[in-house]
Amino acid sequence: MEALSPAIKPGVVLRRRTTFVDHALLSFRCYKNPNWKRTRIRRRIEVKAEGGKQGSIDFSDPDWKSKYQHDFEDRFRIPHITDVLPDAVSYPSTFCLKMRTPVSPDFAEGYPSDEEWHGYINNNDRVLLKVIRYSSPTSAGAECIDPDCTWIEQWVHRAGPREKIYFKPEDVKAAIVTCGGLCPGLNDVIRQIVITLEIYGVKKIVGIPFGYRGFSDSSLSEMPLSRKVVQNIHLSGGSLLGVSRGGPTVSDIVDSMEERGINMLFVLGGNGTHAGANAIHEECRRRRLKVAVVGVPKTIDNDILLMDKTFGFDTAVEEAQRAINSAYIEAHSAYHGIGIVKLMGRSSGFIAMHAALASGQIDICLIPEVPFNLHGPHGVLSHLKYLLERKGSAVICVAEGAGQDLLEKTNATDASGNIVLGDIGVHIQQETKKFFKGIGFPVDVKYIDPTYMIRACRANASDGILCTVLGQNAVHGAFAGYSGITVGICNTHYAYFPIPEVISQSKAVDPNSRMWHRCLTSTGQPDFI
Repeated sequence: MEALSPAIKPGVVLRRRTTFVDHALLSFRCYKNPNWKRTRIRRRIEVKAEGGKQGSIDFSDPDWKSKYQHDFEDRFRIPHITDVLPDAVSYPSTFCLKMRTPVSPDFAEGYPSDEEWHGYINNNDRVLLKVIRYSSPTSAGAECIDPDCTWIEQWVHRAGPREKIYFKPEDVKAAIVTCGGLCPGLNDVIRQIVITLEIYGVKKIVGIPFGYRGFSDSSLSEMPLSRKVVQNIHLSGGSLLGVSRGGPTVSDIVDSMEERGINMLFVLGGNGTHAGANAIHEECRRRRLKVAVVGVPKTIDNDILLMDKTFGFDTAVEEAQRAINSAYIEAHSAYHGIGIVKLMGRSSGFIAMHAALASGQIDICLIPEVPFNLHGPHGVLSHLKYLLERKGSAVICVAEGAGQDLLEKTNATDASGNIVLGDIGVHIQQETKKFFKGIGFPVDVKYIDPTYMIRACRANASDGILCTVLGQNAVHGAFAGYSGITVGICNTHYAYFPIPEVISQSKAVDPNSRMWHRCLTSTGQPDFI
């Protein structure tokens, strides 16, 4: 079976670009030479047009600001089915929460009130993407468009129910698919999508089992879904539908959707899964199919661009406290005890950073974005020795993607095309034992990897709310006729984003951000270079 990932890589989605290319935002550092800083800024401001041509922002142009805003609005315009089907008919929304109590069996589901309901979102409503106005490129965490940090408002589309819908509920067959690895909150999102679809009046709702694979594997049957089926699934972790990586080609998936009569597809997954969703959306447009493809970003690592956070992240940070506290007790109770906890975070250290901040028990936090040495006078092991001599114990929190340059590369990849990482936690454990044995310094090292215990957890209250709102807004977006979009929380408000803008690369911790500085203040760790 051909893998899905290779099938979509040559397409319009997965073009690896820098942060400056994707968002024309510059993350500045404190450079020693201010002239070199300005030179570097101008050199890196080059942007790449969607067609692949090199372009640049000419700051000497008096109209550059308005041109940038126009380009931004064009990039963040969300696709609509009327783009390819201009004659698509809209209907008054069947979603109305101003209902009367049923008075006869004919209206067992309730029926709309004749009073006007003011709960709809206007298509011109927007959410402000950036809310901090930096006055200088040298401000901590500064994200600037030009060398002078000119303020430009950047607006994205507000999520929610529209007054007009582009699908008749009785004609809809909606499908839900969960891809990638497990994450707390999957069942919560599935449940809320089903409930909201039923409020619109949809009767045909199915789940595609085991990710994209379920579209092609004849041994896997689609699962009928209803409120009765999903009522209590949020009380447990995992996914009712199952998950898997990879899958058939995009063409085969769309063929399967046509055969099944699916015209709404809700895709729960991370960057790779969203790349697949966007490829499916583009193929449906090419075939001029009236199909809405909507993503719900699922990544426990919180590494999706532009969004405050993704579901599962808060639960992961909370559950990581158990592992950290266990490591602390083990280390604190032993003679020269060292506790090592490895947490999720392939390319970003958000879980490790937030878990370290939340616990207050971490002495050393290591993340992929900040390089470090284990050995040498300024290395992690030398600092460990200092901590043991000063306070008798130490606890290390390390993200799984940290320090990969210290490990032997295998070049192996998983079914999603992700590079298989070396085990940095085991490496640190082994190097720690060797180091202290070599200097005749007795230590007691305990290593904890809670990864699969955390992934399989039920969502906590915070994630439960996030999942509920994401699921509802995914359905609202589909009925409004939008496709090729994903829904996320932006500055505490919910917004729709075109998928290519959020999957161009992974979001990462800025080592010059205030949050990382807060983490360093909490741990008291030095630079390990």
